[in-house]
Amino acid sequence: MGLGLALAALLMLGALARGVPLPPRLGLADSVVLRWSDGGVAHAALSPDGRWRLPPPPGGVDPAYLAALLAYEDQRFYLHPGVDPLAVLRAVGQNLRAGRVVSGASTLTLQAVRLAEPRPRTLGAKAVEALRALHLEARLSKQDILDAYLRLAPFGGNLEGVETAAWAFFGHDAAHLSPDEIALLVAIPQDPSARAPRPGRAPALRAVRGAVARRLVRAGGLRPAPGESEAALLARIDAAPVPDGPRPLPRRVPHVSAWLAQSHSVVPSSTTLDRGVQALAERVVGGARPSIEVGGIGGVAVVVVEHGSGALRALVGGLDFWSGADGAQIPAFAVPRSPGSALKPFLLGAAIDAGVALPEHLVEDHPRRFGAYAPVNYDGTWDGVVRLDDALARSLNLPFVALLGELGVERFLGLLRGGGVRSLRTEPGHYGLSVAAGGLAMTPLELAGLYTALARDGTGAALHLDPAAARREEARVLGPGAAWLVRRILRWKDRPDLPARRLAGAVPRAIHWKTGTSFGNRDAWAAGSGARYTVVVWAGNLNQTPSARLVGADVAGPLLFDILEGLDDGVRDPGSPPSDLAPVQVCPVSGRTPGPHCPQATGALARIDAVPSGRCSLHDTIEIDIETGLRVGPGCRDGRATVRRPVVVWPDAVARFLTDRHRALPAASPWHPACTAGAAVTPLGVVHPLPGAVALLLPGLPATDQEIPLEADGGAPPHTWFVDGQLVGTVAPGERAWWAPRPGAHEAVVQDARGRTARVGFRVEWRR
Repeated sequence: MGLGLALAALLMLGALARGVPLPPRLGLADSVVLRWSDGGVAHAALSPDGRWRLPPPPGGVDPAYLAALLAYEDQRFYLHPGVDPLAVLRAVGQNLRAGRVVSGASTLTLQAVRLAEPRPRTLGAKAVEALRALHLEARLSKQDILDAYLRLAPFGGNLEGVETAAWAFFGHDAAHLSPDEIALLVAIPQDPSARAPRPGRAPALRAVRGAVARRLVRAGGLRPAPGESEAALLARIDAAPVPDGPRPLPRRVPHVSAWLAQSHSVVPSSTTLDRGVQALAERVVGGARPSIEVGGIGGVAVVVVEHGSGALRALVGGLDFWSGADGAQIPAFAVPRSPGSALKPFLLGAAIDAGVALPEHLVEDHPRRFGAYAPVNYDGTWDGVVRLDDALARSLNLPFVALLGELGVERFLGLLRGGGVRSLRTEPGHYGLSVAAGGLAMTPLELAGLYTALARDGTGAALHLDPAAARREEARVLGPGAAWLVRRILRWKDRPDLPARRLAGAVPRAIHWKTGTSFGNRDAWAAGSGARYTVVVWAGNLNQTPSARLVGADVAGPLLFDILEGLDDGVRDPGSPPSDLAPVQVCPVSGRTPGPHCPQATGALARIDAVPSGRCSLHDTIEIDIETGLRVGPGCRDGRATVRRPVVVWPDAVARFLTDRHRALPAASPWHPACTAGAAVTPLGVVHPLPGAVALLLPGLPATDQEIPLEADGGAPPHTWFVDGQLVGTVAPGERAWWAPRPGAHEAVVQDARGRTARVGFRVEWRR
């Protein structure tokens, strides 16, 4: 009967214990702590209640400290139910003998209660605390109670917890503590207002630390090292310096902390950031800061990826988080900006994968319009014709705009999205051909993902900061062969985007890189990889303010090279071409499959399953009258001794452009007067004006002084032009006719020597 009542009473007490809520402070959030990849603290932030309350280190607090704490505060911690009856009896006896309070019976559980629910120091409060201690013991494990004390123990001011104190007073975590540090950490919570390190307290702290150490040695809470006596241990503790105040807690990566707090629902405590790589990136940026700021540039971002795993090893979000400048606390590595020419390698790689182009292809490079879009090269010059690999190395715009038109804008955007770019707009048709020159926005992190894929033979890696995060399936951005061919071009050293000071110095070994400058000089970029790391650098102003200094090769390029050189990650052997490439024969002039008139062929590499099918159209074979050296044809060769000779036939637009700039062209033999009717014939077409184009006249200038050029390609020369049925003039091949405009709708018609015509409608308006 009695046993049953006792069991019922225990069950009732247990139910009541479970129904009473725990002290709210036990559930307070700790400071957000980011740790380096080696476990050290990289950055700590105040807890939501304004305290420095760092969680214990990953491996736990030093067992030697825990042993000392229990020896000093609560030797029977694992035996009592929250209140220690033996300690209570001992304290009562000591106090009665002394006639005053000289000893307490506090346990760690009682101290945890007082830290979680502060109360006035009265007898009634002590009774409540005792009941609360029994409640904690009924609800929590001993380890949970010990952890609560380790988190909430006071160390002066707003410093709470042993891990916080270790960083504030010693500059390292609580996983490994020396005997003098242990003695001080045990002593301070006894009276933090009087014992927390402050200037001028060193003598008193030495005395308190020594007294605590002697008591710990007597109780077995501090043990000498092997071969060391207790006296030597105490002498070593007495000789150790005493901190004169708290030092700043680690706040090395504030931009990363701000970014995670804003964009992540769960902030990882452990990160992949490498303290050495981060220090290198910050040192390079800091060294360049004076010259950067003189150029009116207020922001820099750096992303360093270990491309084998996709781990983020360094993130620099700005020049100075604490400067107070406008936008200084915005993590620039996560802000979408125009990448300028930095996407051209992926456009060429996509064209190789699609069988649209090869690096050897000769393409046109002269002023052209694509609807209303008229791209220009960065330096304002044109080559007439250029190989695609040279166009990439020199970052020419028009060849890549034309290449994007051939490949397809949406197809290229799909490649970018597959490579992890999430900043793109999703409305169909939002983007146009300007994408080839940077007409979209992405973050430095997203660009780093693309260049990581390029370094990984075209396979993307999910960039990650949390080492415990689940890995996403790796997506293929480019084929291995396309990535290999693009990297081969990006290793060229004889390029205009090689930083100027590298011309007289060393260039990091075996790296591939690309720079970019956005329209209007608002963003400067550099991206590249060595054997192990991929680095992206951005410089600019987050408020979009332009600067003439914002040029990729001048600002971002030197930082990229210095970081890659500082990482010194060895030499990456370019290796043999991947298995998806095969040798093909191409025309050495056009880079395309040799046509019937190409005099010879040379070797190139193309994807086995995507060899461009277009044949060379630049070569023809003409028949020459040996006596006169003039060209003849089937209708006028009778009675003449002739020979066949290969020639290069440039498109009319290219020939016209080069001729206008006094560029020499291989001279083709003119037709014999008797053979004019045989001069040949590509289809006739109007080059300018474009269909539906609107020509704007400048106010204040007579229309007769604003003549519009009329250009045609193909057909049999000469070309005769009419506008609205009125004759404008007759011109030789490659020449323009000029028409004095008048406002309104018009139709231009060109007629060749064989009577074939081509026409186009356009408008002329005054600019408003």
